Amino acid sequence: MLQIAMSKFSRGSYILMEGNAPNDRIYIIRQGQVRCEKKNDSADGGTPTILGPGDFIGVVPCMSEHTQIETVIALTDTICISVKREQYPDLIMSNVAVALKVIKAFSKQMRNLNSRLALISLKNDNSTAAEHLFETASYYEAAGKFNCAFFCYYHYLKACPDGNNFELAKKKFIRVKSHVLPTEKLYLEPTPELVKSYEKDTLIMAECQSGSEMYIIQEGEVHITKVVDDKEVTLAMLKKGDMFGEMALLENKPRSANAVAHTDCKLMTVNRANFDKMVMTQPQLVARLTTTLADRIWSMNRQLTNALIQDPYHKMIDMLALQLEKSRATSDRAYTTTFTIMDLAAMCAINSGQVKTCLDTIKNDTRLKLNSENKIVVSNCSAVLNLAKTFREQLNAKK
Repeated sequence: MLQIAMSKFSRGSYILMEGNAPNDRIYIIRQGQVRCEKKNDSADGGTPTILGPGDFIGVVPCMSEHTQIETVIALTDTICISVKREQYPDLIMSNVAVALKVIKAFSKQMRNLNSRLALISLKNDNSTAAEHLFETASYYEAAGKFNCAFFCYYHYLKACPDGNNFELAKKKFIRVKSHVLPTEKLYLEPTPELVKSYEKDTLIMAECQSGSEMYIIQEGEVHITKVVDDKEVTLAMLKKGDMFGEMALLENKPRSANAVAHTDCKLMTVNRANFDKMVMTQPQLVARLTTTLADRIWSMNRQLTNALIQDPYHKMIDMLALQLEKSRATSDRAYTTTFTIMDLAAMCAINSGQVKTCLDTIKNDTRLKLNSENKIVVSNCSAVLNLAKTFREQLNAKK
Protein backbone atom coordinates (compact mmCIF):
# COMPACT_ATOMS: atom_id res chain seq x y z
CA MET A 1 0.00 0.00 0.00
CA LEU A 2 1.26 3.45 -0.91
CA GLN A 3 2.33 5.48 2.10
CA ILE A 4 3.18 9.13 1.57
CA ALA A 5 4.54 11.76 3.92
CA MET A 6 4.58 15.53 3.96
CA SER A 7 7.88 17.39 4.14
CA LYS A 8 8.02 21.08 5.02
CA PHE A 9 10.86 23.39 4.03
CA SER A 10 11.25 26.98 5.23
CA ARG A 11 11.99 29.79 2.81
CA GLY A 12 15.70 29.87 1.95
CA SER A 13 16.41 26.31 3.07
CA TYR A 14 18.35 23.86 0.91
CA ILE A 15 16.25 20.85 -0.09
CA LEU A 16 18.92 19.14 -2.20
CA MET A 17 22.62 19.91 -2.76
CA GLU A 18 24.49 19.21 -5.98
CA GLY A 19 27.17 16.54 -5.50
CA ASN A 20 25.65 15.10 -2.31
CA ALA A 21 24.62 11.47 -1.90
CA PRO A 22 21.30 10.50 -3.53
CA ASN A 23 18.08 10.87 -1.59
CA ASP A 24 15.91 7.76 -1.07
CA ARG A 25 12.68 9.55 -2.05
CA ILE A 26 11.16 11.81 -4.64
CA TYR A 27 9.35 15.03 -3.79
CA ILE A 28 6.19 16.37 -5.41
CA ILE A 29 5.64 20.06 -4.69
CA ARG A 30 2.24 20.61 -3.13
CA GLN A 31 2.64 24.23 -2.10
CA GLY A 32 5.30 26.90 -2.68
CA GLN A 33 8.12 27.48 -5.14
CA VAL A 34 11.71 26.25 -5.40
CA ARG A 35 14.76 27.21 -7.47
CA CYS A 36 16.91 24.54 -9.15
CA GLU A 37 20.44 25.44 -10.25
CA LYS A 38 23.59 23.66 -11.47
CA LYS A 39 27.22 24.65 -11.11
CA ASN A 40 28.35 23.20 -14.41
CA ASP A 41 25.42 24.14 -16.62
CA SER A 42 27.18 26.48 -19.05
CA ALA A 43 24.80 25.59 -21.88
CA ASP A 44 22.27 28.10 -20.57
CA GLY A 45 24.64 30.25 -18.56
CA GLY A 46 23.61 28.61 -15.30
CA THR A 47 20.10 30.07 -15.48
CA PRO A 48 18.05 28.50 -12.64
CA THR A 49 14.71 26.78 -13.12
CA ILE A 50 11.71 27.74 -10.99
CA LEU A 51 9.32 24.91 -10.05
CA GLY A 52 5.93 25.01 -8.35
CA PRO A 53 2.91 22.89 -7.35
CA GLY A 54 2.69 19.60 -9.26
CA ASP A 55 6.39 19.57 -10.22
CA PHE A 56 8.85 16.87 -9.12
CA ILE A 57 12.15 17.25 -7.27
CA GLY A 58 15.00 14.78 -6.94
CA VAL A 59 13.62 12.06 -9.20
CA VAL A 60 16.84 11.53 -11.19
CA PRO A 61 19.24 10.95 -8.24
CA CYS A 62 16.58 9.01 -6.32
CA MET A 63 15.73 6.55 -9.11
CA SER A 64 19.29 6.27 -10.48
CA GLU A 65 20.88 6.13 -6.99
CA HIS A 66 23.62 8.51 -8.15
CA THR A 67 24.79 11.81 -6.69
CA GLN A 68 22.59 14.92 -6.77
CA ILE A 69 22.78 16.74 -10.12
CA GLU A 70 21.42 20.10 -8.94
CA THR A 71 20.90 22.29 -5.90
CA VAL A 72 17.28 22.98 -4.93
CA ILE A 73 16.43 25.93 -2.68
CA ALA A 74 13.00 26.84 -1.28
CA LEU A 75 12.01 30.30 -2.55
CA THR A 76 8.97 30.32 -0.25
CA ASP A 77 7.78 28.17 2.60
CA THR A 78 7.25 24.91 0.72
CA ILE A 79 5.31 21.72 1.38
CA CYS A 80 6.20 18.57 -0.59
CA ILE A 81 4.68 15.11 -0.81
CA SER A 82 7.53 12.61 -0.40
CA VAL A 83 7.44 9.06 -1.77
CA LYS A 84 10.19 6.52 -1.08
CA ARG A 85 11.99 4.89 -4.02
CA GLU A 86 10.67 1.40 -3.30
CA GLN A 87 7.10 2.72 -3.33
CA TYR A 88 7.32 4.22 -6.80
CA PRO A 89 5.50 1.22 -8.41
CA ASP A 90 2.67 1.71 -5.90
CA LEU A 91 2.53 5.39 -6.88
CA ILE A 92 2.21 4.36 -10.53
CA MET A 93 -0.59 1.90 -9.79
CA SER A 94 -2.56 4.49 -7.87
CA ASN A 95 -1.96 7.30 -10.37
CA VAL A 96 -0.97 6.43 -13.95
CA ALA A 97 -0.94 10.12 -14.87
CA VAL A 98 1.95 10.68 -12.46
CA ALA A 99 4.05 8.02 -14.20
CA LEU A 100 3.32 9.46 -17.62
CA LYS A 101 4.16 12.97 -16.46
CA VAL A 102 7.52 11.83 -15.05
CA ILE A 103 8.42 9.78 -18.14
CA LYS A 104 7.41 12.51 -20.59
CA ALA A 105 9.32 15.11 -18.57
CA PHE A 106 12.36 12.81 -18.62
CA SER A 107 12.02 12.33 -22.37
CA LYS A 108 11.88 16.09 -23.00
CA GLN A 109 14.83 16.65 -20.68
CA MET A 110 16.86 14.00 -22.51
CA ARG A 111 16.13 15.52 -25.89
CA ASN A 112 17.30 18.93 -24.60
CA LEU A 113 20.43 17.36 -23.12
CA ASN A 114 21.14 15.54 -26.39
CA SER A 115 20.87 18.79 -28.30
CA ARG A 116 23.10 20.68 -25.86
CA LEU A 117 25.70 17.90 -25.85
CA ALA A 118 25.81 17.97 -29.64
CA LEU A 119 26.22 21.74 -29.69
CA ILE A 120 28.93 21.82 -27.01
CA SER A 121 31.00 18.73 -27.81
CA LEU A 122 30.26 18.26 -31.52
CA LYS A 123 29.65 21.94 -32.44
CA ASN A 124 26.61 20.77 -34.39
CA ASP A 125 23.05 19.65 -33.76
CA ASN A 126 21.21 17.90 -36.56
CA SER A 127 18.76 16.08 -34.31
CA THR A 128 15.63 17.25 -36.15
CA ALA A 129 16.91 17.86 -39.70
CA ALA A 130 15.81 14.99 -41.98
CA GLU A 131 18.35 16.20 -44.58
CA HIS A 132 21.05 14.95 -42.18
CA LEU A 133 20.02 11.38 -43.05
CA PHE A 134 21.85 11.84 -46.36
CA GLU A 135 25.06 12.84 -44.54
CA THR A 136 24.77 9.84 -42.24
CA ALA A 137 24.17 7.52 -45.19
CA SER A 138 27.18 8.96 -47.03
CA TYR A 139 29.37 8.44 -43.96
CA TYR A 140 28.37 4.78 -43.66
CA GLU A 141 28.83 4.21 -47.40
CA ALA A 142 32.35 5.65 -47.29
CA ALA A 143 33.09 3.45 -44.26
CA GLY A 144 31.97 0.36 -46.17
CA LYS A 145 29.01 -0.22 -43.86
CA PHE A 146 26.61 -0.76 -46.74
CA ASN A 147 23.63 -2.12 -44.83
CA CYS A 148 23.71 0.98 -42.58
CA ALA A 149 24.02 3.24 -45.64
CA PHE A 150 21.14 1.43 -47.37
CA PHE A 151 18.95 1.93 -44.27
CA CYS A 152 19.72 5.68 -44.13
CA TYR A 153 19.30 6.31 -47.87
CA TYR A 154 15.93 4.53 -47.71
CA HIS A 155 14.69 6.78 -44.91
CA TYR A 156 16.14 9.89 -46.55
CA LEU A 157 14.26 9.17 -49.80
CA LYS A 158 11.10 8.54 -47.80
CA ALA A 159 11.40 11.70 -45.66
CA CYS A 160 12.79 14.15 -48.26
CA PRO A 161 11.12 13.64 -51.68
CA ASP A 162 11.96 17.28 -52.43
CA GLY A 163 15.35 17.17 -50.72
CA ASN A 164 18.48 18.79 -52.11
CA ASN A 165 20.14 15.39 -52.50
CA PHE A 166 17.15 13.32 -53.58
CA GLU A 167 18.37 12.40 -57.10
CA LEU A 168 21.89 11.62 -55.89
CA ALA A 169 20.47 9.59 -53.01
CA LYS A 170 18.44 7.47 -55.46
CA LYS A 171 21.60 6.55 -57.37
CA LYS A 172 23.53 5.83 -54.19
CA PHE A 173 20.61 3.78 -52.81
CA ILE A 174 20.72 1.50 -55.86
CA ARG A 175 24.50 1.24 -55.67
CA VAL A 176 24.72 0.26 -52.00
CA LYS A 177 21.77 -2.12 -52.34
CA SER A 178 23.96 -4.37 -54.49
CA HIS A 179 26.29 -4.78 -51.50
CA VAL A 180 23.56 -5.79 -49.05
CA LEU A 181 23.21 -9.55 -48.68
CA PRO A 182 19.73 -11.06 -49.16
CA THR A 183 20.05 -12.68 -45.74
CA GLU A 184 20.52 -9.34 -43.96
CA LYS A 185 17.27 -8.30 -42.30
CA LEU A 186 17.18 -4.53 -41.87
CA TYR A 187 13.64 -3.77 -40.64
CA LEU A 188 13.18 -0.73 -42.85
CA GLU A 189 9.60 -0.38 -41.60
CA PRO A 190 7.84 -1.39 -38.35
CA THR A 191 6.76 -5.05 -38.22
CA PRO A 192 4.34 -6.81 -35.85
CA GLU A 193 7.02 -8.98 -34.23
CA LEU A 194 7.38 -8.46 -30.49
CA VAL A 195 11.01 -9.66 -30.51
CA LYS A 196 13.38 -8.77 -33.35
CA SER A 197 16.87 -10.11 -34.09
CA TYR A 198 19.63 -7.87 -35.43
CA GLU A 199 23.01 -9.01 -36.71
CA LYS A 200 26.21 -7.31 -35.58
CA ASP A 201 26.83 -3.88 -37.22
CA THR A 202 23.18 -3.54 -38.30
CA LEU A 203 21.51 -0.15 -37.91
CA ILE A 204 18.44 -0.37 -35.68
CA MET A 205 17.45 3.28 -36.01
CA ALA A 206 19.01 6.38 -37.57
CA GLU A 207 19.19 9.93 -36.26
CA CYS A 208 16.55 12.19 -37.81
CA GLN A 209 14.50 9.15 -38.90
CA SER A 210 10.84 9.16 -37.89
CA GLY A 211 9.99 6.34 -35.49
CA SER A 212 7.28 5.04 -33.21
CA GLU A 213 8.92 2.21 -31.28
CA MET A 214 11.21 1.88 -28.29
CA TYR A 215 13.40 -1.14 -27.62
CA ILE A 216 14.41 -3.26 -24.64
CA ILE A 217 17.63 -5.25 -25.09
CA GLN A 218 17.10 -8.95 -24.32
CA GLU A 219 20.46 -10.15 -25.67
CA GLY A 220 23.58 -8.40 -26.94
CA GLU A 221 24.98 -4.87 -26.91
CA VAL A 222 23.87 -1.69 -28.71
CA HIS A 223 25.89 1.49 -29.26
CA ILE A 224 24.12 4.86 -29.43
CA THR A 225 26.02 7.18 -31.78
CA LYS A 226 25.87 10.42 -33.79
CA VAL A 227 27.57 11.16 -37.10
CA VAL A 228 29.02 14.68 -37.26
CA ASP A 229 31.66 16.08 -39.61
CA ASP A 230 32.42 12.67 -41.12
CA LYS A 231 33.02 10.92 -37.81
CA GLU A 232 30.86 8.69 -35.65
CA VAL A 233 30.81 9.57 -31.96
CA THR A 234 29.69 7.04 -29.35
CA LEU A 235 27.21 8.52 -26.88
CA ALA A 236 26.35 5.38 -24.92
CA MET A 237 27.04 1.64 -24.80
CA LEU A 238 23.93 -0.32 -23.80
CA LYS A 239 23.59 -3.91 -22.64
CA LYS A 240 20.96 -6.48 -21.70
CA GLY A 241 18.04 -4.89 -19.86
CA ASP A 242 18.70 -1.37 -21.17
CA MET A 243 16.07 0.56 -23.12
CA PHE A 244 16.36 3.10 -25.93
CA GLY A 245 14.26 4.88 -28.54
CA GLU A 246 11.67 6.06 -26.04
CA MET A 247 11.85 9.74 -27.06
CA ALA A 248 10.40 9.11 -30.52
CA LEU A 249 7.67 6.94 -28.99
CA LEU A 250 6.68 9.44 -26.30
CA GLU A 251 7.09 12.70 -28.21
CA ASN A 252 6.39 11.61 -31.79
CA LYS A 253 9.57 13.40 -32.92
CA PRO A 254 12.50 12.23 -35.09
CA ARG A 255 15.18 9.99 -33.64
CA SER A 256 17.94 12.01 -31.98
CA ALA A 257 20.72 9.42 -32.47
CA ASN A 258 21.70 6.22 -34.24
CA ALA A 259 21.44 2.81 -32.61
CA VAL A 260 23.86 0.20 -33.96
CA ALA A 261 23.96 -3.49 -33.01
CA HIS A 262 27.48 -3.83 -31.55
CA THR A 263 26.95 -7.59 -31.31
CA ASP A 264 24.17 -9.88 -32.51
CA CYS A 265 21.10 -8.67 -30.62
CA LYS A 266 17.58 -9.60 -29.67
CA LEU A 267 15.34 -6.64 -28.91
CA MET A 268 11.80 -6.47 -27.56
CA THR A 269 9.87 -3.73 -29.34
CA VAL A 270 7.33 -1.51 -27.62
CA ASN A 271 4.93 0.54 -29.75
CA ARG A 272 2.32 3.09 -28.67
CA ALA A 273 -0.43 0.49 -28.15
CA ASN A 274 1.54 -1.91 -25.96
CA PHE A 275 3.27 0.99 -24.15
CA ASP A 276 -0.08 2.34 -22.97
CA LYS A 277 -1.04 -1.16 -21.88
CA MET A 278 2.30 -1.58 -20.12
CA VAL A 279 1.77 1.63 -18.13
CA MET A 280 -1.66 0.42 -17.00
CA THR A 281 -0.75 -3.18 -16.13
CA GLN A 282 2.99 -3.44 -15.43
CA PRO A 283 4.07 -0.83 -12.87
CA GLN A 284 7.36 -2.64 -12.20
CA LEU A 285 8.36 -2.35 -15.86
CA VAL A 286 7.40 1.34 -15.89
CA ALA A 287 9.46 1.84 -12.74
CA ARG A 288 12.40 0.18 -14.51
CA LEU A 289 11.93 2.50 -17.48
CA THR A 290 11.94 5.47 -15.11
CA THR A 291 15.17 4.20 -13.53
CA THR A 292 16.75 3.69 -16.96
CA LEU A 293 15.85 7.23 -18.02
CA ALA A 294 17.05 8.64 -14.69
CA ASP A 295 20.40 6.84 -15.16
CA ARG A 296 20.71 8.28 -18.64
CA ILE A 297 19.86 11.84 -17.58
CA TRP A 298 22.37 11.66 -14.72
CA SER A 299 25.02 10.41 -17.13
CA MET A 300 24.23 13.08 -19.73
CA ASN A 301 24.52 15.83 -17.10
CA ARG A 302 27.98 14.50 -16.29
CA GLN A 303 28.81 14.38 -20.01
CA LEU A 304 27.94 18.08 -20.29
CA THR A 305 30.66 18.82 -17.75
CA ASN A 306 33.05 16.50 -19.57
CA ALA A 307 32.38 18.35 -22.83
CA LEU A 308 33.72 21.55 -21.24
CA ILE A 309 37.11 20.02 -20.33
CA GLN A 310 39.69 21.10 -22.91
CA ASP A 311 42.71 18.93 -22.12
CA PRO A 312 42.19 15.61 -23.98
CA TYR A 313 43.91 13.53 -21.27
CA HIS A 314 41.82 15.16 -18.53
CA LYS A 315 38.71 14.66 -20.66
CA MET A 316 39.40 10.94 -21.16
CA ILE A 317 40.14 10.35 -17.47
CA ASP A 318 36.90 12.11 -16.52
CA MET A 319 34.95 10.03 -19.07
CA LEU A 320 36.57 6.88 -17.67
CA ALA A 321 35.48 7.96 -14.19
CA LEU A 322 31.94 8.47 -15.47
CA GLN A 323 31.89 4.91 -16.84
CA LEU A 324 33.15 3.60 -13.48
CA GLU A 325 30.40 5.49 -11.65
CA LYS A 326 27.77 4.12 -14.03
CA SER A 327 29.05 0.60 -13.33
CA ARG A 328 29.15 1.25 -9.54
CA ALA A 329 32.89 0.51 -9.61
CA THR A 330 33.92 3.03 -6.95
CA SER A 331 36.09 1.03 -4.51
CA ASP A 332 39.86 0.73 -4.21
CA ARG A 333 39.71 -2.55 -6.13
CA ALA A 334 40.68 -3.21 -9.75
CA TYR A 335 38.03 -3.19 -12.47
CA THR A 336 38.12 -4.39 -16.07
CA THR A 337 36.11 -2.24 -18.47
CA THR A 338 34.42 -3.39 -21.68
CA PHE A 339 36.06 -0.74 -23.89
CA THR A 340 39.40 0.22 -25.41
CA ILE A 341 41.26 3.53 -25.33
CA MET A 342 39.90 4.31 -28.79
CA ASP A 343 36.36 3.56 -27.58
CA LEU A 344 36.96 5.98 -24.71
CA ALA A 345 38.19 8.65 -27.14
CA ALA A 346 35.03 8.17 -29.24
CA MET A 347 32.88 8.77 -26.15
CA CYS A 348 34.66 12.10 -25.64
CA ALA A 349 34.42 13.15 -29.32
CA ILE A 350 38.23 13.43 -29.38
CA ASN A 351 39.76 13.41 -32.85
CA SER A 352 42.59 11.09 -33.85
CA GLY A 353 45.20 13.84 -33.65
CA GLN A 354 44.30 14.65 -30.04
CA VAL A 355 44.26 10.97 -29.13
CA LYS A 356 47.84 10.53 -30.31
CA THR A 357 49.03 13.38 -28.07
CA CYS A 358 47.71 11.72 -24.90
CA LEU A 359 47.91 8.01 -25.80
CA ASP A 360 51.39 7.53 -24.31
CA THR A 361 50.38 9.46 -21.18
CA ILE A 362 47.44 7.12 -20.64
CA LYS A 363 49.49 3.99 -21.35
CA ASN A 364 52.16 5.15 -18.86
CA ASP A 365 49.58 5.95 -16.16
CA THR A 366 50.16 3.36 -13.39
CA ARG A 367 46.47 3.48 -12.50
CA LEU A 368 45.62 1.99 -15.90
CA LYS A 369 46.71 -0.94 -18.05
CA LEU A 370 45.44 -2.86 -21.07
CA ASN A 371 44.51 -6.54 -21.04
CA SER A 372 45.05 -9.03 -23.87
CA GLU A 373 41.94 -7.70 -25.66
CA ASN A 374 43.16 -4.08 -25.34
CA LYS A 375 40.34 -3.33 -22.88
CA ILE A 376 41.18 -0.80 -20.18
CA VAL A 377 41.85 -2.24 -16.71
CA VAL A 378 41.69 0.20 -13.78
CA SER A 379 43.95 -0.88 -10.92
CA ASN A 380 42.31 1.39 -8.33
CA CYS A 381 38.87 2.80 -9.14
CA SER A 382 38.70 5.34 -6.33
CA ALA A 383 42.07 6.81 -7.37
CA VAL A 384 40.76 7.46 -10.90
CA LEU A 385 37.52 8.91 -9.50
CA ASN A 386 39.47 11.29 -7.26
CA LEU A 387 41.74 12.34 -10.14
CA ALA A 388 38.72 13.10 -12.34
CA LYS A 389 37.12 15.07 -9.52
CA THR A 390 40.27 17.18 -9.32
CA PHE A 391 40.07 17.93 -13.05
CA ARG A 392 36.41 18.98 -12.71
CA GLU A 393 37.26 21.22 -9.75
CA GLN A 394 39.97 22.87 -11.85
CA LEU A 395 37.33 23.50 -14.50
CA ASN A 396 35.03 25.16 -11.94
CA ALA A 397 37.90 27.30 -10.62
CA LYS A 398 38.41 28.79 -14.09
CA LYS A 399 34.81 30.07 -14.30
